[in-house]
Amino acid sequence: MPNIKSAKKRVITSEKKRVNNNVKTATAKNAIKNVERAVKAGQKDDEKLKVAIKAIDKAQAKGLIHKNKAAREKSRLTKMNNNVK
Repeated sequence: MPNIKSAKKRVITSEKKRVNNNVKTATAKNAIKNVERAVKAGQKDDEKLKVAIKAIDKAQAKGLIHKNKAAREKSRLTKMNNNVK
């Protein structure tokens, strides 16, 4: 545990940021999984796709995932959703 007051503050703020970042990344991952499950079940679900793209964009805007990964995930999900018969 740090002795200096500013270092103690940094421990607290970095823990808060870590928790928030984990929530945002988990939300994006869960949204992606929801779209994949729907496609696997043979359902074309534009609403879930919309939620997933929004979650991916939010994670990318915060710097939690790289912009190319975000673009790749969105493209892959859109293709999967469009190819459902």
